[in-house]
Formats: sequence, C-alpha cells, structure tokens
Amino acid sequence: MAVVSVRLNEKEEEILNYLADYLHEDKSTLFRKSLFEMYEDIQDIKFVEQYIENSGKKERTFISSEELLD
Repeated sequence: MAVVSVRLNEKEEEILNYLADYLHEDKSTLFRKSLFEMYEDIQDIKFVEQYIENSGKKERTFISSEELLD
C-alpha cells in the first residue's frame, strides 16, 4: 500500500474537515472516493468520444434540453 502526503492550505483543510464531518467519512476515504470519481469521469468521456468516432459522424451535433424532452 502506498502512502501519499498531501499539503493543504488553510481553506482546503477547512473544506476537507467540513466534508469529513458532513459525510461522516475519514479524510483518506474522501480522497479515494474523489480519485475514483474523477477516473470514472475520464473513462465516461473516453467512451463517448470513442462512440462518436465509431459512429461514422465527422461532426459532433448537440441538441438542447427542450429537444431532448420532446
């Protein structure tokens, strides 16, 4: 198991303490959860980009939320 040291300024430490108290989690667990959430976000983006690339469309198209709900 690796041990990583993280330096936080006062504001960052305040936020971390608030989250730990609010979520009833220890600080290490909060860092691990954040790490995995960011990794999942990147994997989701890669999946979507790969889908768009393989779909044969040369250009990305976007629709508004109103169009999506119609």
